[in-house]
Amino acid sequence: MKYIGSKNITMQLAKAFSSLVENGGISSSFANQISSDKYFIFPGFVDVHVHLREPGFFYKETIKTGTEAAAHGGYTAVCSMPNLNPVPDSVENLALQLDAIKKDAVIDVYPYGSITVGQKGEQLSDLEGMAKDVIAFSDDGRGVQNIEMMKAAMLKAKALGKMIVAHCEDNSLLFGGYIHDGDYAKKNGHKGICSESEWGPIKRDIELIKETGCPYHVCHISTKESVELIRQAKAQGVDITCETGPHYLLMNDSMLKDEGRFKMNPPIRSEEDRVALIEGIKDGTIDMIATDHAPHSAEEKSKGLKDSAMGIVGIETAFQLLYTNLVKTGVISLEKLIELMSINPRKRFGIPLKESDFCVWNLEAEGTINPDNFLSKGRSTPFENQKVNGKCVLTVLDGKICWIDK
Repeated sequence: MKYIGSKNITMQLAKAFSSLVENGGISSSFANQISSDKYFIFPGFVDVHVHLREPGFFYKETIKTGTEAAAHGGYTAVCSMPNLNPVPDSVENLALQLDAIKKDAVIDVYPYGSITVGQKGEQLSDLEGMAKDVIAFSDDGRGVQNIEMMKAAMLKAKALGKMIVAHCEDNSLLFGGYIHDGDYAKKNGHKGICSESEWGPIKRDIELIKETGCPYHVCHISTKESVELIRQAKAQGVDITCETGPHYLLMNDSMLKDEGRFKMNPPIRSEEDRVALIEGIKDGTIDMIATDHAPHSAEEKSKGLKDSAMGIVGIETAFQLLYTNLVKTGVISLEKLIELMSINPRKRFGIPLKESDFCVWNLEAEGTINPDNFLSKGRSTPFENQKVNGKCVLTVLDGKICWIDK
């Protein structure tokens, strides 16, 4: 079995795997089976952007199904977004989610608290009350439209030692759009979402970061302008990081079909944007890859591009897709992919790198993306039927198995 990471990480993983075998966590025959060179052991992946839908939307996903799906994809930690009912905007509302996590999560879950009450952008949530129990503050799914509200949130978060994690979207520039305002939209009569609706708020907030000193992370960037703005801000010493998703790195809007599985927010954009995102991960402008795993019911995703709900699933397929399309093709190294999916998110979000958290993959395994095999309740993926390499055979949290390929 091969190890990826620094010498220290490699030693830790080897020790943790040996301990699992010695303690009878896995059989010696299984251990021998996965000892060949086609198997790799990685630090457990971290996804800082998932929607677990509980409380409030159990028919889409639950803490249990969402974390089982994450373990199936090699993740040992996720950060759960606040698009819930009730919204975690107070200690009382947050407690409902914390109780469900304690009861049902099979991996580590770090919840976000909302920036504003009800994610409505009108009044700050109880940031101080929630601070000790949340990873950061976010209104993901909704951009904070008012500049003074965002400034107040940054000042409060800074004082509490917390980060603002921003869904950057200017509602005044949407005009009813639901896919990228590009060639596909124009040719097929769809309403488009312009790129400025994303990069405009990033530009605004960079100035606020300079003013407040608040640590700031941008969700799911999708445009070339966003990459360049963040690149410039980092060069100026601004405390900013960002993520993008597998679908933005691997697809462009020429690949769209009039099906709900191709609809998410922000939308899949142009080839020029995709190339800029690739350059962003190669040069370090983009710090990490997050899936924005957003499950919906089959009915909600069956209404075409115009009327389907925004969001796709991706936590069970992220590594396979990225390894197949970026590592095996020589775009980035395997070590770089592990940085993007495990090391960097832990560093930025303060999530411990525990030697007892790891996943084991057979990188020679070949397969096809089949939503029927997902553990998530969500089935909607634009990558359905794509051929991939890599199969997770074991995920371990705190020295205990949370996923094993039987």
